[in-house]
Amino acid sequence: MQTARCTRNRTRASRVAGICTVTHCTDTTKCLISLDKSNCKCAVGYYGDLCDKVATINVMCGKDYITIMVNEDFFHYYKVPMESLHLKNESCRAQKEVMSDVPYYIVRISKDQYISCGGKPLEKNITHIAYALTLMSAPQVYGNIIRDPMIKIEYTCIYPYIRTVSLPYPIIPFSSETVMRMGELDATVEMALFTDHTYTEAFQSSPLIHLRDRVYVEIKVMELEDVFHLRVNECWATQSPKPNQTDGSVHTLLRNGCVNDKTVTFLNTTMGANGEASTIRYSFDMFRFVVEPHDLYLHCTVRLCSLDDDEPCIPECKSITKRAAVRGDPTQGLLSYGPIRIDIPDRPQSNLLLMMVPMAGIWVLGLFLLALITIAKAGNRRLSQLANC
Repeated sequence: MQTARCTRNRTRASRVAGICTVTHCTDTTKCLISLDKSNCKCAVGYYGDLCDKVATINVMCGKDYITIMVNEDFFHYYKVPMESLHLKNESCRAQKEVMSDVPYYIVRISKDQYISCGGKPLEKNITHIAYALTLMSAPQVYGNIIRDPMIKIEYTCIYPYIRTVSLPYPIIPFSSETVMRMGELDATVEMALFTDHTYTEAFQSSPLIHLRDRVYVEIKVMELEDVFHLRVNECWATQSPKPNQTDGSVHTLLRNGCVNDKTVTFLNTTMGANGEASTIRYSFDMFRFVVEPHDLYLHCTVRLCSLDDDEPCIPECKSITKRAAVRGDPTQGLLSYGPIRIDIPDRPQSNLLLMMVPMAGIWVLGLFLLALITIAKAGNRRLSQLANC
């Protein structure tokens, strides 16, 4: 029995070990033989007589829902019917869904159902809170005996422990995320800015960027990245945090998934182009608006695409349309990031001004000396007149 743990923004797959056949256990990376060599078991992550099948268990820790997905073949191998799968409360049962032609048994509950479905007491510390659940199978009874093993999988979702506090200064976010829904699944999409083209270090505070320097943007599916592709529809910059502001300046970088600013370039990697992968990276030259404030706020609308969706996800850049509305469509979302601050160097003082200061001093000094000479001459004439008398 293994434990699957995932944080708010990441999903880690749990693996379950199965029983294998001793005569077929030749690969020690996939199966383990007991010391007396009387039995063996598959290594974590494998099952089957040859331990050649992967037991994939995905845990999605959504904003409002907790979901576990297990491939159907795993339960078929252990002769466990879907009808026997449930949480601790047997009324919270599994359902079958097919995704990308692969059938899964899925249990999805809201956080409000956590206690009633048999969730364990919440574990809290100063920074996080943990939700722990158990997916199990009812025993298969034959007459008065049970021969098949029971399946029991424990999984945990760990979330940041959010508390409301009052601070004398604002908290500036260094990333933006939104939760989007397609069908019965929630996917978390995040936008962040990185310090250079390697995309290895994200900004941990409000970025300060020089004019003409490259701005490196990454938008990615943080949860269910293997299930969805991502398309960036529109990206634009404003002078305020409000994406749909009517006052102030607006500059459009991407429109309808295509380049609208000539400095924008998509990063060509094995991830794929816009609409072909779950991670999109692009960059553009830093700029500022003519009028203040010079700080920028970046906004992007994104769309989730199912891998087996008939509607094309890759944009056609021959025709440009107006900014698509995202309101009311759960497969589309809006991300906002900022402020992005512009590093403007101090302007040097004018040389003309520096030259005029000493010139003005010379003129004042000259006039002062002229006044003294005039007063001295007048005094001498007065003394000469008195002497003659």
